[in-house]
Amino acid sequence: MMFEGLKREIDQVAKDKGIDRMVIIGALEEALKQAARRKYGLERAIEAQFNDETEEIELFEFKMVVDAITEPDTQITIEQAHGFDPEAEVGDEIGVKLDTAEFGRIVAQTAKQVIIQRVRDAERDIVFDEYQDRQGEVLNGIVRRFEKGSIIVDLGRAEAMLPVKEQVPRENYRPGDRIRAYVLEVNKATKGPQIILSRAAKDLLIKCFEQEVPEMYEGIVTIQAAAREPGGRSKIAVASRDSDVDPVGACVGMKGSRVQAVVQELRGERIDIVPWSPDPARYVCSALSPAAVSKVIIDEGAKSMDVIVPDDQLSLAIGRKGQNVRLAVQLTGWRIDIKSEAAMREVAEWLARAVSVVEGCGEPEGEVLLQQGITSLEDLADVQPDLLTQLPGIDEAGAQAIKEKAAVLAVEKAAEDERRRQEEEQQAAEEAARLAQELVAERVAEQAAAAAAAEDSGEASEESGEAAEPAPAEETP
Repeated sequence: MMFEGLKREIDQVAKDKGIDRMVIIGALEEALKQAARRKYGLERAIEAQFNDETEEIELFEFKMVVDAITEPDTQITIEQAHGFDPEAEVGDEIGVKLDTAEFGRIVAQTAKQVIIQRVRDAERDIVFDEYQDRQGEVLNGIVRRFEKGSIIVDLGRAEAMLPVKEQVPRENYRPGDRIRAYVLEVNKATKGPQIILSRAAKDLLIKCFEQEVPEMYEGIVTIQAAAREPGGRSKIAVASRDSDVDPVGACVGMKGSRVQAVVQELRGERIDIVPWSPDPARYVCSALSPAAVSKVIIDEGAKSMDVIVPDDQLSLAIGRKGQNVRLAVQLTGWRIDIKSEAAMREVAEWLARAVSVVEGCGEPEGEVLLQQGITSLEDLADVQPDLLTQLPGIDEAGAQAIKEKAAVLAVEKAAEDERRRQEEEQQAAEEAARLAQELVAERVAEQAAAAAAAEDSGEASEESGEAAEPAPAEETP
């Protein structure tokens, strides 16, 4: 079947759409093949082939060469086969060219539909391949519309989706706004590639620093770990391969220019940059910055730390609603328990009381146990006797006596803590009631003052009205 200028049209479509011309030729061949099979029957072995020289789509039906025909639709005699190929033998398959002139309009319509579908599929594959390679990058786009809370972003050649769970609560966008986001996933779907973006991923934080800090691009400074609560606060731990390069200073930049650029991109999110260290204690202390740490008690088996801070640093170490210590846990991978020096002194006193059942033991032994990770009476009651017998002057009997004393004191301390808690709750309730009474009194006083002012204003208005009233005119005789 011939179409005038078909080769030129194929080349033009391939150039405009950026699609391999063989994809379009394959679509044309498939269209003619489908039309022929609908006409002659689905069981017929029909193939289509594009002749590049004649610009013709040729249609062939393959038949088996036999001596005697039993199935006319699929077989051909040896004599007939020699008309197509003089060297044909029994058992060979011969391609018999079919007349395609009768297809005409039907083939054209089918070809159009198949080509459109194939071109769409090819375009989707091209876009998928392009953006699949860009997974893990930060892309710029324009907000187009909103669908069920998700933001649809125009990336140029494709549209991407920013789901609700990957958005930052504090950020608001309108159609037409520019947006930068991290490519989280690229999936193949029936309607085309599904590109999932994220503004909440910690990888967005890392990529922003990699773009702003040249030392990271050169591989001198690296981000070892990152923790993020989107829209609130983030922490990154950085290290340097060059002892002459300060990793924290490289990320901060001159007068904070580099970190401020990242903060601006993340819409005001606070960022803490801390030095990474192979020493877990030093690393955790850095991760809790800006709070100062007095002492660290490590339990490597449980991968946990008791961090003791000065009393005035307790709230700073914990952070607002526990945010600082939460981020430190994410950053380091260690379980962190923040305690004040006053609380640890109290624990040391209770431990000293427990070990004092053994003559000659007291505060020094309590401090030693505290350093060894015994941070509560419950820990002391459950500790192995071998740990206690290592202390001078304590034998197995003494160790057992200490454990029993610790269990008794644990009950006593729990009761005391409960009583203290109830007292604090009562004081808090009394303070709240007092503040409520003061507030009511203030409002009553304000309302009384407002009423008095309104009354004075009304009297003044009446006096002014009487003064302005004209005197009655005298009657003339």
